[in-house]
Amino acid sequence: MKNEESYFDFEIICEQDKTSFKTHKAILSSRSQYFKSLLNSKMKEYQENKLILKDVPSSILSSILNYLYSGKIEISLENVVQILMFSSKYLIDELIESVTDFLKYRFKIENVVDILKLSESMNLTELTDLSYEFIFRKFNEFVETPFFLELEENHLNSILSNENISKKEFELFQLIIKWGKHKSNINQEKENQKLEKEEKEQLQNQISNLIYKIRFIDFSKKELKDILKEDLIPNQISQKLIQFQKLQNDRKNAKKRREFIRKNNSIIFKPRFKLESTILQQREYFKLLRKWINDDKFFFKMKKGFSLQKEGNNCQIWHEICDNKGKTLVLIKTKDNFIFGGYTSVGFKSSLPLMLKLSDDNHEQSFYIEDPKAFIFSIRNDKGDRKPEKLPIKKGKESSALLYNYFYHGPIFGGGADLALSDNISSGYSNLGYSYQLPKGIDPDSFDNQHYLAGSFIEVDEVETFFI
Repeated sequence: MKNEESYFDFEIICEQDKTSFKTHKAILSSRSQYFKSLLNSKMKEYQENKLILKDVPSSILSSILNYLYSGKIEISLENVVQILMFSSKYLIDELIESVTDFLKYRFKIENVVDILKLSESMNLTELTDLSYEFIFRKFNEFVETPFFLELEENHLNSILSNENISKKEFELFQLIIKWGKHKSNINQEKENQKLEKEEKEQLQNQISNLIYKIRFIDFSKKELKDILKEDLIPNQISQKLIQFQKLQNDRKNAKKRREFIRKNNSIIFKPRFKLESTILQQREYFKLLRKWINDDKFFFKMKKGFSLQKEGNNCQIWHEICDNKGKTLVLIKTKDNFIFGGYTSVGFKSSLPLMLKLSDDNHEQSFYIEDPKAFIFSIRNDKGDRKPEKLPIKKGKESSALLYNYFYHGPIFGGGADLALSDNISSGYSNLGYSYQLPKGIDPDSFDNQHYLAGSFIEVDEVETFFI
């Protein structure tokens, strides 16, 4: 239809090089909400059957128009930003989704800041979250590159709010200074104590809000002494730090030190709790898990056990590390970046010696165990618009919460199985609704049920277990 010249009824012109594209109103209206509104209005473009675009190269417009007609488009790292900007501005939702899927698997240190800024400007929440996850995963490498300096203040604010940064607090402070100097056009080689008055004031203003995200309580005595000498910290904070420094130097005043910290209920006096997960980088998700598990001391008890990327894809190793540990949280991340897992209050158990575990008939020793507090959960699922959700054990199905002594598989939740990892831990399957409650609004026999977590066949990227 695109080449049927006699039926063209609308022209789009690229102002940059005056290239003209003959199109059909019916196609434009059916594929873009922007064009539908435009062509149903009485605006000048509708009356003249012509639209002039100032902000898009003809090569990009040609690709997008071809997509509107055929549903096919070639996306590359060279054109992805412009395609995303155009499809977002002109409300081509299907293309936005395709571009987002393309970018999910192409994060690099060189492009992550551009993708982050773009996703924020277009309100693409999933892509924004994935950008931050990549930064946290590559943080030590990322901050050594000039791309770190391209971050904006709101990005650094989000990063410093995270509990799982793999840097010492003093090093984070130095990174803020480095970033602040760059934004203030101050020579990085110039020592902080030798800055001109105007330069120092400029730098202080640049970093003033970020300073409140630094956990000064984690500084050593020498580090605290050094940064106070540099006189870059807002007076309100520096006065409190001087008081804390005096108490820090007096070993007999531990009680006064604790009282001082209690009274100054500020984040700068709260140690940064280091989360050991590479799957969940945001503390709020762990807070949600703590709420679901109903354990106020969750963060302090939590100890990491198995990691697929560290230990390898062997279910025997998984059982050696994870059996007989009591309360256990299993986190799973797929190659499509879906995140889910399960929790048991009784843990996984092995009553057989290792030699028996490896025998051919060990499956005969397997049995289900009761756990009324067990649940499956989803953090990020195949239905992108759904919030994190807890799926408790069904009433009357408590006795089939977990499969014990099945050494040819990884963890198995439910008799269906509702969630199971295979012998190599790097794959699995899901059949929700047998022992555990279904997600709200999902029919047990529907396609959505089979694909809610990550599809009926699960391709695993990482598995982590935590003992509580």
